[in-house]
Amino acid sequence: MKSLINDYLQEHSRALDLVRQTLNKELQRAAAVILTGLRGNHKILTMGNGGSAADAQHFCAELVGRFRSEKRPLPAIDLSSNIPVLTALANDFGFDEVFRRQILALASPGDLIIGISTSGRSANVLNGLHTAKTCGCTTIALLGNDGGAIANQVDIPIIVPVAATSHIQEMHITILHLLCILIDREFSAKK
Repeated sequence: MKSLINDYLQEHSRALDLVRQTLNKELQRAAAVILTGLRGNHKILTMGNGGSAADAQHFCAELVGRFRSEKRPLPAIDLSSNIPVLTALANDFGFDEVFRRQILALASPGDLIIGISTSGRSANVLNGLHTAKTCGCTTIALLGNDGGAIANQVDIPIIVPVAATSHIQEMHITILHLLCILIDREFSAKK
């Protein structure tokens, strides 16, 4: 058991080192785009499936609420949270359309759309991000492994270059928390 625990934590540490070594430029670019958008009173829309949906919801909660510092509530909406909308859209149009239709309804030019997909192959996230670009939104995707089909379809792909889904998810939440820290710094009431 001790060996399994140590191996898992060692792989987590390796994933963190890869993020630190390879994603600094993308993280700075994503933070700059998010901060510019929020300063311009644009909103953030997030989406994902499964654990990625939970991460997207968590990120929005930190922006509307508080991460570490008091700040004004920031406009962030998660598209995977509204169960009646999700189930109605999935029933009427198919699950691949659940984010695309919400973006058509809610997004305005200049808004920021963040998709999260550990595989980079989630059709509903890909459709949503593609639609966001046609609506004049800036798109960011948190992805894993090789980035999948989504990597080439977004303005800023942030690809965690590991294969294990659990470690990709751990790095995604770390990246989202880092973005929250940078947003807090910009919008903190104590500034």
